[in-house]
Amino acid sequence: MLSLNDIELLFARFGAEQYSGEPVTQLEHALQTAHLAEQSGADDALVSACLLHDLGHLLNQQGDTPTLRGIDDTHQYFALPFLRGLFPAAVLDAIRLHVDAKRYLCQANAAYNAKLSNDSKRSLALQGGVFSTAQAAAFLGQSGARDAVLLRQWDDLAKQAELATPSLAHFLGRAACCARPATAPLKG
Repeated sequence: MLSLNDIELLFARFGAEQYSGEPVTQLEHALQTAHLAEQSGADDALVSACLLHDLGHLLNQQGDTPTLRGIDDTHQYFALPFLRGLFPAAVLDAIRLHVDAKRYLCQANAAYNAKLSNDSKRSLALQGGVFSTAQAAAFLGQSGARDAVLLRQWDDLAKQAELATPSLAHFLGRAACCARPATAPLKG
């Protein structure tokens, strides 16, 4: 299980890496996604899910733009065992479902797919493609699906070079508010 301090160290070590095929780093993307959620009035759990939704990329290094090599890194699942003891289901479910939220949004809104970045379009194909109507309905029936859709929409917008956001420390403070009590304190 990771602690908030461990998460801070992961971002310090790997956050400067380019976010595959986008004009931002891993850290910039995480901060922008959390910032968009915060600006929309999201609660601590959803803001934290937005900050950590791509933590699997940092934990499971696959090199630059793995989709170009036909790799689906299943990052949405990779981080969950490391976060399970730290955060409640409200955080974990949105992280787990944010890839399926893309598949859902492509089914629910034909224009959505056209707005995806090239890397998101490649990963969509590797992740199973657009949901059928039945798959979309089943997705919406899952706990955390609606938050995952919000996360996904902010995720798509969080790719702006040099956008000013609050600091990682700010968002880790929000994460501490929804972390399980025994793990919430940050050192220092």
